Amino acid sequence: MSGTRGNASTVKPTVLFVCVHNAGRSQMAAGYLTALSDGGVDVLSAGSEPKSQINPVAIQAMAEDGIDIAGNVPKILTTDAVKESDVVITMGCGDVCPIFPGKRYEDWELDDPAGQGIEAVRPIRDEIKARIQKLLAEILPSAA
Repeated sequence: MSGTRGNASTVKPTVLFVCVHNAGRSQMAAGYLTALSDGGVDVLSAGSEPKSQINPVAIQAMAEDGIDIAGNVPKILTTDAVKESDVVITMGCGDVCPIFPGKRYEDWELDDPAGQGIEAVRPIRDEIKARIQKLLAEILPSAA
């Protein structure tokens, strides 16, 4: 994996989460991976058409699980972000993400939390958490 180099014997993988607005699913995924990897993974998130702020219901759902994403800011997807990532996970916008050889790409089909209440967002959050735990076991076996 390319990732960020610490000392000569360690390489941190970089994971990029991409959705259209970078305000819900990708932010929740980034929040979980940041928290659950305990610094072992560099985490990025971006959107093809980012909103101006994080979805407040996504913030609420994550806070219920002890993760604060309220200070995050949606960002535009850049080619550089994809180039520097080892794993690129798209959530409903895979066709806008540039493809580079040697990278792992996944598309996670998840409902969009935009415009939904907390009761609808909790199962999305829980599905994201389960997928993050599986991903973490694959890219950082020592963390599992």
